[in-house]
Amino acid sequence: MEVVVFVFSLLDCCALIFLSVYFIITLSDLECDYINARSCCSKLNKWVIPELIGHAIVTVLMLISLHWFIFLLNLPVATWNIYRFIMVPSGNMGVFDPTEIHNRGQLKSHMKEAMIKLGFHLLCFFMYLYSMILALIND
Repeated sequence: MEVVVFVFSLLDCCALIFLSVYFIITLSDLECDYINARSCCSKLNKWVIPELIGHAIVTVLMLISLHWFIFLLNLPVATWNIYRFIMVPSGNMGVFDPTEIHNRGQLKSHMKEAMIKLGFHLLCFFMYLYSMILALIND
């Protein structure tokens, strides 16, 4: 059963790595003026909920399978994703809003957040891979 948990987590982590890279590329395109703010924000907002769900599933899966360390490692990031989604001001287009993305350095903070998430997901990828190999050896 542990192998299945870690294979699913590994696949989910691959998707989250892809999303992090997509966020970085799209935000870089906005920073270089290759796309406009409205187009960038609509592209990114489309993927906020799938990212939130993907990370929440892995977090709950680790809780259910009693992998406490991995659960506690994932919990702050999952909580941050949920908090960020819930705290979107009314009237905004979503987490990424074209009218505010250039104000107060939001573009830089979104870029920094995407880079941190990419590093986190890469760390999780290798941790899940290692755990899956250990589970295969122990079975």
